[in-house]
Amino acid sequence: MGVGHVRYPTAGSSTHAEAQPFYVNSPYGIVFAHNGNLINTASLLQFLDAEAHRHINTNSDSELLLNIFANNLQKTGKFRINEEDIFTAIGGLMEQCRGAYACVAMLAGFGIIAFRDPNGIRPLGMAHRNASGGSDYMLASESVVADASGFVDWEDVKPGTGEAVIITRSRISRRQVCGAAKFAPDIFEYVYFARPDSVLDGISVYRSRMAMGDLLADEVKRVLEIHNLNVDVVIPVPDTSRVAALNLAQKLELPYREGFIKNRYVGRTFIMPGQQMRRQNVRRKLNAMALEFAGKNVLIVDDSIVRGTTSKEIVQMAKDVGAKKVIVASCAPPIRYSNVYGIDMPSRVELVAHNRDTNAIAEAIGADLVIFQTLPDLISAVRQFNTDINNFDCSDLEKLRSENVKNTVEIGGISSMEGKGGSAVQHSGLNGSSNLREMKDAPIGCSGPMNGADDTVGLYNSWTGSR
Repeated sequence: MGVGHVRYPTAGSSTHAEAQPFYVNSPYGIVFAHNGNLINTASLLQFLDAEAHRHINTNSDSELLLNIFANNLQKTGKFRINEEDIFTAIGGLMEQCRGAYACVAMLAGFGIIAFRDPNGIRPLGMAHRNASGGSDYMLASESVVADASGFVDWEDVKPGTGEAVIITRSRISRRQVCGAAKFAPDIFEYVYFARPDSVLDGISVYRSRMAMGDLLADEVKRVLEIHNLNVDVVIPVPDTSRVAALNLAQKLELPYREGFIKNRYVGRTFIMPGQQMRRQNVRRKLNAMALEFAGKNVLIVDDSIVRGTTSKEIVQMAKDVGAKKVIVASCAPPIRYSNVYGIDMPSRVELVAHNRDTNAIAEAIGADLVIFQTLPDLISAVRQFNTDINNFDCSDLEKLRSENVKNTVEIGGISSMEGKGGSAVQHSGLNGSSNLREMKDAPIGCSGPMNGADDTVGLYNSWTGSR
């Protein structure tokens, strides 16, 4: 048995102390890994300190999840626990912890445990392979892990039910441990985070990005006609936007070229602390080939525009090597609000699209024109491959407004939520409310959790207040 984790923290800091998995010795010895973001950390910290008397060593919400789970197991008071005790403990955790989480744990001498938040915001699945004397089992965030390791029959941990899975030496047990909730996977997994060769909740990431390119092509054609502009070449920003850019170019019958060459030894720049470091690393990460830009009207396709730091540098690089006009097309709509459920977005004041229209965004990044995918088209591009999914978490792409902040929309029956650092705020969510007066740019079928009430939620690298 083993548990591993490869992602940077979404809350807390990027210190070695917060490297996962976490471990607690009492009770029973638990190793724990988590992907996602909790939004009621203040009340959990208060509970663990005042009532459970469990010490927390870091600012990571993953450690909070682990200690809530450990405390629920400890309540049994048993020398040895059984599967029923574990399912009960996970059910209690789901009642206490609000937000997005996909978790895998190992109980010493017992087995592997996995569960997913009731709304299924973060992905989690399992697969098996034949082994001498039986079968091997694995759980992971993306199906590509199973492909690479020879595991087959990938199956998502069931969303919308709070399913928990226990794998022991003798059997696999699966159970719904909470009431039904609205399934709303994070749409940014398909836009950016997941590998294209993964299948998440029955949706091929690759196919969804192809569809994004097809639908973005229609929007590009419409906007270019309005501005009476022609494009000579389509160039993707590697790597995530390649699939969409190729389909867009094919649909518009335009040449597709690899104008930016990527340095594979520089990581993702949007998570790096500080604007100066992000700016420097964009230049280290990408190099523009003059022969593909010089004297041309260039359409640069990117998966999204977040702070605008990367986009501004990319546009400037294109102009430095002779591009006549630079038009930027984004596979995602304008990102105007923070994401509370686990995609590590900056506070909204850092977002280039916040309080700016399309023209102002283009001016901010130095482009001649910026064209965004519409939110209905983005949802359609993803949902068409699994029409059983009616909702997506689009909390960074839209905002719900309410006349009465006390009566917020509920997520799984929860109406009171706080942000990171203990700021007592409430967030609009998934399930609709008669108190909502206006939904800005929100299409039918996308009622994902929406933020805007607190800039500090889930933003470890932007948070400057006290915890």
